[in-house]
Amino acid sequence: MRLAVLALGLLLTLVTGAASLAPIPPSNRAALIHERLTQANLNRDHVMVVAHRAGWKKDGVTVRAENSFAAIDHAVSTGVEMVELDVRRSKDGVLVIMHDETLDRTTTCRGKVTEHTLDELRSCQLVVEGQRILTDEHVFTLEDAMLHARGRILINIDNKLEPEALVEVTDLARSLGMADGVLLKLAVWNAERLQLAHDIRRAIGPDVAFMPILADDAVTEPAFIDRTQSALDAPAAELVHWYRDAAQPLTPNGGPLLSPLARATAVRNNTHLWINTYPIADRPEGMVAGGRGDYLALATGRPEDVWGFFVDRGVTIIQTDEPEAVIAWLEREGLRRPYDLTN
Repeated sequence: MRLAVLALGLLLTLVTGAASLAPIPPSNRAALIHERLTQANLNRDHVMVVAHRAGWKKDGVTVRAENSFAAIDHAVSTGVEMVELDVRRSKDGVLVIMHDETLDRTTTCRGKVTEHTLDELRSCQLVVEGQRILTDEHVFTLEDAMLHARGRILINIDNKLEPEALVEVTDLARSLGMADGVLLKLAVWNAERLQLAHDIRRAIGPDVAFMPILADDAVTEPAFIDRTQSALDAPAAELVHWYRDAAQPLTPNGGPLLSPLARATAVRNNTHLWINTYPIADRPEGMVAGGRGDYLALATGRPEDVWGFFVDRGVTIIQTDEPEAVIAWLEREGLRRPYDLTN
């Protein structure tokens, strides 16, 4: 199957002349990543990697402050395409980067993010979770993060606010010349939710990448998947394949979102399929990947049972807590193409 994926990607590249694309300056690496994101059918021989919380772990151990500049810089240096950053709002209405509702776990401050002004938040020092190692970084705004990442890597926005806040995120990105530097998303599980996503898609405009999150506890029909991808002009679909049965801890086939018909709809709509292999705290390993999570790949020494399993089923974007390990495995399998930054 993996050879077939490579052959298809090579054929498409030759037919379209994609291999002759002009190189771009290193400062605009993000533009080339955006091109691969929005042209899935031309790039199915290359699996993109997203660093969860910007890439805070290595071999299951927290080694960097999550959602930090250090994590973003490391992701860029290792070849990651996107960093996931979590967006919340300060007491005075500024969009800031923070995963939790409270500051307790990841900073030197206490209390809810919404109870602190931006000036107060900027005094909160980021820490490396677990060992509580202090860093020289402080809580920063979404604008700060965008400027730090601009031209180097895409930002996958995990919006912890109301769905309509995505319009505000878009306005900020566009004001910074980064309409092609962010990827927005919204969970879609029925017709009403699809209408909301469609309304938001129309409000943010066609120049900003926007995708649905589809979970297989609600979305199972290829026709609805097809309609969702088409209505949103989605470059990708983030798939949640729930772990369900302790008696059968590993998914045998990827579930309805990775069925042959579902994969066919992705090709029809020029859409990447995206899977998350990172763990969720206090939940079974691989909770959102049918039991096939990062830890399994590392603990067994069989990445083919995790990342390879999903690649064989059409996945071309993997969001992970182990981006270095994923990229190393993909490169060994011939599933990565370098970005030409020689100009």
